[in-house]
This record gives sequence, structure tokens and C-alpha cells, in this order.
Amino acid sequence: MRHIAALAASAILLGTVLTAGAEELELGEGNKAFDHLPQYQSYLQNYDDSQMTEYAGSVPHRKHDDFNPLPKGYKHAQPYLKNLWLGYPFSYEYDRARGHVYAIEDVTKIDRINRYSEEAGLPATCYNCKTTAIPQLLEKHGDDFWSMNFHDFRTTLDPERHSIGCTNCHDPDNQMRLVITSIPLTEALERQGRDWRNASRNEMRSLVCAQCHVEYYFEKGEHGVAAKPHFPWDEGMNAEDIYRFKSGGDPERDGFEGQFTDWVHAVSKAPMIKVQHPEYEMSSDSVHAQAGVSCADCHMPRSTEGAVRISSHHWTSPLKTDEMIRNACMGCHADRTPADLRDRTVYNQERVWNQLNIAQEKSVRAHEAVRQAMEHGFADEELLAQAREMVRKGQWFWDYVSAENSAGAHNPVKALDTLASSQQYSDEAVRLAIRATNHEIAESMDQPIEELVPPIREHSRKLQQSQEHLDSHVWLQYLPLLPEAELVWDGNERLR
Repeated sequence: MRHIAALAASAILLGTVLTAGAEELELGEGNKAFDHLPQYQSYLQNYDDSQMTEYAGSVPHRKHDDFNPLPKGYKHAQPYLKNLWLGYPFSYEYDRARGHVYAIEDVTKIDRINRYSEEAGLPATCYNCKTTAIPQLLEKHGDDFWSMNFHDFRTTLDPERHSIGCTNCHDPDNQMRLVITSIPLTEALERQGRDWRNASRNEMRSLVCAQCHVEYYFEKGEHGVAAKPHFPWDEGMNAEDIYRFKSGGDPERDGFEGQFTDWVHAVSKAPMIKVQHPEYEMSSDSVHAQAGVSCADCHMPRSTEGAVRISSHHWTSPLKTDEMIRNACMGCHADRTPADLRDRTVYNQERVWNQLNIAQEKSVRAHEAVRQAMEHGFADEELLAQAREMVRKGQWFWDYVSAENSAGAHNPVKALDTLASSQQYSDEAVRLAIRATNHEIAESMDQPIEELVPPIREHSRKLQQSQEHLDSHVWLQYLPLLPEAELVWDGNERLR
């Protein structure tokens, strides 16, 4: 496995003093107090980025790319991702994530962060779930940290010493007990009248994962703490609950007022919201959760390291090997074989994946219907506004499943129900847009989706600096031409 030797060597170093701007900042090393433990040896397995399951895995690839083989693309892809996020940084790059240990390395190289400018375009809060050093950074900078320039910390955070690790979830000064270090999670629980310090150990085995594997948004500076992450659980955790929450923010409680918007879609001008990765929300009312199964039971099963039995700290899918399935699943499902359990999971994922791509296509069609209505010359603006609301809602429900990363494995019933709603909202958007033009765009809309709107296969910040690229697709023509520029940053290395 790559980098294990390098990490093991760095793990023996003492905490480092690095700089943030002109100021010195002691960040320590999140794994130092734990590297003598057998759990740490399993943690090192997170450097393996070579294995895939049928619908997921650890090989980094472009999640929209169904036309290249691994490691660039993959057979199970969503080809319209760039279309659906047009005008938002996710349209530049959205890849399959590798193991947690790569978090800093990968976020500093991703095209969603503007590496062509001194201004990153996204705030330092994007490090929140990438490093063990957030407590130290918040102690130094307070709430100002969240909205600081992402680039300010590129040379401060070391990918090998400060990526996601032991102190994200364990307190080295209190017998290695599970601990919540996430301010946003602590505050979300407090709004529910809960204190994680009073949670059972079994609850904690999921709550430590809920520090990051959740939906969130950034508060708005005029009402809350600028760019601070906020978990939108006040009305519930399902797609409908969170959508309702984001439709009418209480500025004092929520850090925004009225309708929350991440960006306005370049083509339909619909005010959109981007789902993050709601694994905790998706699984919260699943069959397994109702039976008391925690995240760690499946993703950190008991395993043998030398002479001791431990919880594996190789955070990954149990579907990768028969041994992992035995450890994770067969304590309860002793009457089944690893092959049976894998096949049943893939059976559910296949059905969710099929509906996910149908919902994706319907969402694209909804954007296109609004675009054509806008270009028609005359359209009922009230009906168009209603259509945009359905575009927004349909894509939100699709993205709740798409961004969740399990292809339905965590809760297939909920995933399929959410996708059914997505399809209904997107279909309604098309009907409203057609009605807005007195049905004059009905004929042009009556085409297979691949002919109506081809997938945008290539798009990046660099490509958006080319007028030829923008002219290559009707939808790309709605984007502004970016000024020509060369990379300023590559990872934590400054190039110019």
C-alpha cells in the first residue's frame, strides 16, 4: 500500500510548529498518542486506494465518466453531473473519494477550489472535515477561521501529519474515549436538547461518523457566522424535512433568512441547493438503525490484529472481501454466506442506481424546459417561477441520494422513495414550463434526453478560459469566459 512507510516514519515525529500567515501555530500531530496501538495498524490500511465494490470503493475516478475505464472513469457513473451543477464549482470536478487519510492531499488539488487565483473562492471551512487540527485552528482564530481564505492554510496543514485521524474521534487524555470534536455537530445536538457527553457508547459509534458524513450548509455572514458549517436537522433528517427547513430560514437560529440558495443554475436560473453527503441522515431510520446497529458495526467491524481482537480502523465498505463481510455482517446474519449478503446488497443497489439515473435525466430535462421557455420570447413568469421551484426541489431530492454515496445500501426503501419524489417534481417542472409557453415548446421537448441535452463530458476551470470550449455545448454558452490564468497552487506547493 502506498505511503504507509512514509506515514509510519512521520508518525514518530513530535508535534510541529507551522505558520498560518505570519503567526506561529502549534498543531501537534493527531495520531501521535495512538501509533503504538494495534488499531493504528488497521488505520494504515486506509492508504489502500486500489479496491472497488460494484457501486463504490476507494479508487479515485470521475463520477460522471462512463466512457473511460478505471482509474479515470467507471462503468457505474452519472453522466449529467456537470450539467446539473453548471455555474457551481462542483461542475469542475467531482471524483470518487479515496480513504480518509488522503483528505488534505485531495482537497488541496481539487478543481472546485480556485487554484488559479490568490483567492480560493471557497473558505477555510472546507478543511473542517479534512484534518485533526480544527480545534487548534479555532482556538487560534475563533469564528473568523471559517470564512478565511482557503489558501492561507495550504502550507500550514501537512497531508501526512494532519489528515483525518485518531483525535477526530478519541480523547488521548481520557483513556482514548470517543469524543465529538465537531462544533457544528455539538450545536446541532444541543438544538435537539441532546448532549453527546450523555450518549451511550453505541450511540457514539455513529455520532463520531456524523461529525462529517452529513448534510450541512454555510451560514451567511449577515445573519450568522460567515461560512460556519450548520447541520439542518431542526425539522428532521429526511429530504422533505431539510428542504422545508431551507425554504424558510430563521436568521437568529439558522444563520440565513428566507430561501437558502447555494447558487443560481446557469441555464434555468433556478435557485439551487447542493446536497453534501448525508450518510448519517439516510441511515438514521433504516432497518439496521432501528435494530441498534451503529455505523461502526458495519464499517469498523471487530477484527484480529496479532493476538488481540479490536475494532478495525480501516474505514471502508465491508463488501470488499468475504472476510470483511464475515466480520461486519455474520454476527447477526449467521445463516447467510458472504456471497448471499453481497448479492442481496448489490440487488438493492442496482435498483436504486437505475432510478437514480432516471431521476438525474428528468432533472436535466426540467432545466432544459425552463431554458427553452425563457428563450421562447414569451412565457408566463408566474408559471416559470413555479417551474423553477420544482426544478430546485426535484434536483434536491435526486442529490440527497446521489451525494449519499451508498447507492441505496444504507436505506434502500428511503432511497427509492426519495427518488420517486424527485422524478415527480422534475416532471411537474417540465409541465409547468410547457404551460408557461402555451405548449409551444412541447414538440421540441419531446426528444430522447441524449438528443435533447447531451451530457457535458469535459469541463474545468481551465477549459472555461477557452471560448472554443464554451461554444462546444449549448448549455456551456450560458457561462462567462474566465480570464486566462496559470496555476498558482498545486496541493500545498506554491507555483508562482
